[in-house]
Amino acid sequence: MNSKISKILSIVTGLISLIAIFFLVRIIMVGDDVVKESLEVQNSIVSPYITFAKVILFITAIIAVGFSLLNLIKHPKLLKKALITIAALGVLLAIAYVFADDSATYSASGNILEDGEAGSTSKWVSTGITFSFILGTVALLGVLMDFVKSLVSK
Repeated sequence: MNSKISKILSIVTGLISLIAIFFLVRIIMVGDDVVKESLEVQNSIVSPYITFAKVILFITAIIAVGFSLLNLIKHPKLLKKALITIAALGVLLAIAYVFADDSATYSASGNILEDGEAGSTSKWVSTGITFSFILGTVALLGVLMDFVKSLVSK
């Protein structure tokens, strides 16, 4: 990386850190109990800190996505590989949706939980859980296959 760019990034990182430390010190100086009890203090002390964190998060996400897309456009082979991977994830999501349950969510006492009625929301929550289980299983199998491969190759 260019040393000028490295210096600029270091300065920006330091500046962001100093701003975050400033907000944190303000919160600590006021005290945790006061912040919890007073809505006015929350709006004047905590809200700017949260807004700052959101802005940094959005800027970081935009930069990360932008550079990823730029890299994919510059390297068509990577773009093809990425599209195949996205299609594979789409297939796994479709499988998870098919096997997901859309019944109501019940509490331990047998009552339907608030906003836990049967329907599309319940189906998508179940799809997310099933999709996570599928991805976790694929990851575990990959780790196990790599482990076995490393044992065999030695």
